[in-house]
Amino acid sequence: MELDPYSYAFHEDPYPTYRWLRDHAPVYRNERLGFYALSRWRDVVDASLDPATYSSARGTLLQDIEPTLLEAMPMMIFMDPPRQTRLRKLVGKVFTPRAMAALEPEIRALAVRLIEPLRERGACEFIRAYAAVLPIEVISAMLGVPPADRQMVREWTDASLTRDPDSAALPAAALEAHARMHAYFCALVAERRRRPGDDLVSGLLAAEIERDDGGGRTRLSDGEIVGFTGLLSGAGNETVTKLLGNAVVLLGRHPAVRDALVRAPGRLPGAIEEALRYWPPSQYQGRTLTRDVELHGEKLPRGARVLLLTGSACRDEREFPDADRFDVDRAIPLQLAFGHGVHKCLGAALARLESRVSLEEWLARIPRWDVDEAGLERVHMTSVMGFAKLPLRW
Repeated sequence: MELDPYSYAFHEDPYPTYRWLRDHAPVYRNERLGFYALSRWRDVVDASLDPATYSSARGTLLQDIEPTLLEAMPMMIFMDPPRQTRLRKLVGKVFTPRAMAALEPEIRALAVRLIEPLRERGACEFIRAYAAVLPIEVISAMLGVPPADRQMVREWTDASLTRDPDSAALPAAALEAHARMHAYFCALVAERRRRPGDDLVSGLLAAEIERDDGGGRTRLSDGEIVGFTGLLSGAGNETVTKLLGNAVVLLGRHPAVRDALVRAPGRLPGAIEEALRYWPPSQYQGRTLTRDVELHGEKLPRGARVLLLTGSACRDEREFPDADRFDVDRAIPLQLAFGHGVHKCLGAALARLESRVSLEEWLARIPRWDVDEAGLERVHMTSVMGFAKLPLRW
């Protein structure tokens, strides 16, 4: 059995591979691609809580990130404490529960505005019509991205993450999309420096943080703000888009569960948590070992690349009884789909809010639908799984 994150066949259904790994190779070594992988719940959780050993400083993908790119567009997810902690604390002030709750009326109005024109059509391609539109509108408004540019930024994000079949090389289209996003956000930051507004980018330009050397306080560099902007734009778009698509397919395949949620929408938060567990949008996170590690009788050397397989951990029978069953009433004490430890997703509360409100309004207006299974198309992205096309009829 080979774990190949670039295989399109693997993207269609990674879960048989994950089960084999958990049972037969909990510390897996892919010699051809040069990485290890941890597939069991406890191992992924423990590694997530040990950033001193499992470092993010060389990127969180399977490939190393070019140092020049890390310098030009530094992102928190590509850092270790203490620098990551200081930056996270700063941005975390924006994503407080109170601040997120205040966004609910605006998100609900947007959801209704998107759904109403669809009701009488009897069909739509769910990703393009709804799931890909709502989250990018929300996060872009927070960042200060003009409405006319928002879907263009989303398309760049998609392209930057897309990978060719069975190839570890970054496609030319992905590199071009990275360059376009970097140039765009550099221009946006420069514009906000000249003319500040009430958006997040303007707030970051005015913010101060403790210096890395402890010598007082300093402002963020333009590169750091560009990194923040790119990270929040991408994460705020991709996670919710994939989560909404996954949830709609799962509910379409479980009509009794869907009907129960229509009758009792208060159960929807549990359904969202189960959709996150069952099909996590982010399937793995890359780390680099800072020291030798021994686990399950295997020795992993310092400098090795290790994939933490979130998608596998969330299906681990050692943690979740009957783990392959979609159960919206399942108790999930720890939601690993948003990460854990120092790199737990800052926008998790926003993602949950957007997903709940989006699905509440969809179920209220289009309570029954059929998924055109033959028309489903998966995305083929690095670490991200979900649907690129999702045709529905009702």
